[in-house]
Amino acid sequence: MSDRQPSYKRLWVGFTFVVLASFAVLGGFGFRIAALAPPIPDRVATPDGRVLFDGDLIREGQNVWQSLGGQQIGTVWGHGAYVAPDWSADWLHRELVFILDRWAQEQDAAEYATLPPETQAALRARLKNLVRANTYDPASGILTLD
Repeated sequence: MSDRQPSYKRLWVGFTFVVLASFAVLGGFGFRIAALAPPIPDRVATPDGRVLFDGDLIREGQNVWQSLGGQQIGTVWGHGAYVAPDWSADWLHRELVFILDRWAQEQDAAEYATLPPETQAALRARLKNLVRANTYDPASGILTLD
């Protein structure tokens, strides 16, 4: 019988490599996520310049959401909808239905669903132009809402 102890040096080197490589990948993806995050405007204003709210209020809202554990019960940007509802998609859907119904009422209809298909298509096209227009000015930090 030999008194020689087994050497764990190779195992420790392998373990250290795996740990360092894992943290490097996590750090790289974390940096990329932070770099690609949507900008928070300095101010959100109407076309005539009236300020609706500012970036500090947006950040406060984020802090409230996080302090309540909101990130555990849903997703805001669609990256966790496998586990819980996607709140941004839900809010956008409700907001757009509200806008379509409001426009339908301006045309003397009870709601959007009661309009003829041609009128519905025209309102959907109008809504698409409204929603997809990027009104954020990175130079001034102002997001303009119509």
